Parts: sequence; structure tokens; C-alpha cells
Amino acid sequence: MIPTSLMMRRIILGIMLLPMIVQAQTLEECQQAAEHNYPLIRQYDLIGKTTDLTVANIQKGWLPQISAMAQATYQSDVANFPEQFQHLYQQMGLDMQGLRKDQYRVGIDVNQTVFDGGMISSQKRIAREQGKVQAAQTEVNLYQVRKRVNEMYFSLLLLEDQIQLNNDLQELLAGNEKKLASMVKHGTAAESDLKNVKAERLNVVQQNISLVSQKRMLQNMLSTFCGIEVKSPQKPAVTEMGATNNRPEMRFFDAQLRLADAQEKALDAALMPKLGVFAQGYYGYPGYNMFEDMMSHSWSLNGMIGARLTWNLGALYTRKNDKAKIRLQREMTENSRDVFIFNNQLEQIQENEEMARYRKLMTEDEEIIALRSSVRKAAESKLSHGIIDVNDLIREINQENAAKVQQSMHEIQMLKQVYDNKYTTNN
Repeated sequence: MIPTSLMMRRIILGIMLLPMIVQAQTLEECQQAAEHNYPLIRQYDLIGKTTDLTVANIQKGWLPQISAMAQATYQSDVANFPEQFQHLYQQMGLDMQGLRKDQYRVGIDVNQTVFDGGMISSQKRIAREQGKVQAAQTEVNLYQVRKRVNEMYFSLLLLEDQIQLNNDLQELLAGNEKKLASMVKHGTAAESDLKNVKAERLNVVQQNISLVSQKRMLQNMLSTFCGIEVKSPQKPAVTEMGATNNRPEMRFFDAQLRLADAQEKALDAALMPKLGVFAQGYYGYPGYNMFEDMMSHSWSLNGMIGARLTWNLGALYTRKNDKAKIRLQREMTENSRDVFIFNNQLEQIQENEEMARYRKLMTEDEEIIALRSSVRKAAESKLSHGIIDVNDLIREINQENAAKVQQSMHEIQMLKQVYDNKYTTNN
């Protein structure tokens, strides 16, 4: 069956998604919507139903096992009286024909387990643990959806910032274009200067068209992936980093170890004796009364009931190797967990270094922008006084814009590293 925590998670998730059908705003909402929308989530129900059916079938081992059979045989020899006895019986007026070589039987066997040494219980435990392993593997695969959402979400945020900066740049160039048009009208600037600024503004307009197209494409991809309309993504807040590793892979490894424990306990149950009762009945020839059937070749009803104690000591032959295989399976799982933790720690080190690098870069961004803005304003003043040409002004405008774009990229990349780290640790 699906673990209770997973079932509750799905129920809560469904309730949380109800007000989000129109649009999603936050990264967490997009992640939850994407997990709910991803087709893989249906495997939880399939795994749960399969596990329930498997356990139910194993439980039926306590029901009476009924088998019907019909057979016809011809034997090379049968039980019979010696010739001396046959002559003696003939003198007494008795015809002892003996058993016929062709024999027939139609019957039913019923076997009921009374004590199985814990075998059925062990098989049910193994089936449940196998279901938990499959559910944990599904959770691992489903968790990877978050990383894909992160990639698209932060790319969309970066595009939105670039579009806003592009619009600001267009306004700045349009303002200078308007000033130059006035200067051309009064003969203080050349017509070529006006055309130069206008061409630069049109280049920026073309860039805007490309950026808007990329945003629309990415927005449609993210909306399709999440199953909801994503219109206004919001920049997530910088949160505290968790110290523990809560990745679903850890639960997957734990489930595998519990399965190995259940399989090992099943080896003990295989060594226990089994007690059962049985009933057999058939209609045919010969019956249990062999002497009667030697005199009369008619079919008869026959029945038997009893108890049977079995002890399969053959399980001892493979027990040592079976336990060694389970021990190796457990060691492989533990080694896989150690490898995962090792690689996960390397990822955290890299992400922490990247976050520290972007924080340092961001401390200088504001000052760089302030300096570039000051230089750009001074260039505008110099142009109006004829000290510099328009190319110098365009260069300063582009450098100021590049500084703003760089600041935006540093901020978004730093945020992405923070949430990549959250993905790495699931905290």
C-alpha cells in the first residue's frame, strides 16, 4: 500500500491546487502543480493497487486449496491372488477375478493449512516492502520534476528583468533622440547624429521583440509542464539553508534495506515445519477395499481425511548462500547510499561557493551602476554642449545598461543557486 504520508501529501496537494487553476505566482506553487500534473504521479495509485492485490492473493494461502483430478491408467501388473488360492476359492464357489489392469479415478483433494511457520506472513511483509520500494523510487523520479521547473522558472524571471531593462533603455534612447531632434532643428547637431541614435533605439526594439518571443515560448512551456497558466512569476525570497539531507533517495535506500530485512526473516520461516489437514475423495475403480474390488469390478465412492506434518530440510542446503546474497544486497544498497551522500555533499560545496561568489559580485553592482549612470548623464550634458559626439554617448548608455543587465543576472543566478541548494538537500 502507499505510505500514509504520501497519501496525505497528495490529498493536501489537491486542495492547495484548487485556487491555482487560473495562474501561478510562486516557485513553490509551480513545483507543486508540476508534480500533480506530471503523468508519473499516477504510479502511486497503480503501485498501491498492485500491492493490495498481491497481499490479498498471498492471504488466500489460508483458504482451503481444492483440486479436482481425473485419471485413467493401464498397468502392466496388478495385485492378485496366487493360482493356488484362486483354485481354492473356485472350489468354494467364489470367483476371485483379481484387480483389472485398467483403472479409473475421478476425485477431489482438499488441503487446509493449519500452521505454516510464518511463511504467509513473511510473504505479505515482503510484498508490502516491495510496494514501498516502488513508491519510493517513484518519489525519487517525481522529485526530479522540481529541477526542471527551477530551470524554466528562473530563466523566465531573467527574461522578464531583461525585458524591463530593455524598455528602460528604449525610453532613455527615445529621450535623447528627442533632444537631438530639437538640436538638429536649431542647428546645433548634425542629422547623422539623430539617425545614429534612432538606429540604436531600433536595434534595442528588435532585441525586445526577440526577448518577448523567448518569454512567451518559455511561459507556454512552463504552463504546459505545470498544467496551469503561469502569468506573473514572482522572485522567491532568499531562505535559510537546511543542514540535513532530506532527499527522497534517502527514503528509497531505507526502503530497500527494510525489504532485505523482510527477505532475511522469510528464510527463517522457510525452515519451520508445516502442519495441515486434508480430505480426499474419489469415485472410480479400484477403491480402498481392494479385496472387494477383486471380486467385483464396479466403481465405488472412496474418501480419506487426515493431518500432514511436513518439514522441508532442503531449505538448509541454500540457506547459507541465500543469507549471503541478502547481505551483499544490503551492502550494495548501503554503498549506493554512501555514493549518493558523497556526490550530494560535493554538489552542496559547489553551490555554496557559487552563492558566495554571486553575493560578492552583487555588493559591487550598485556602485558600478551609480558610476555608469553618472558618466552617462555627464555624457548627455557634454553632447548638448558639443564637447563629445553621439557615439560616445551611445557607448556610455550601453555600458550603463550592461551594468544593469549584469546586476539582474547576478541576482537571478544567486537566487537560482539558493533554490538549487534547496533541491540538493530538499530543505
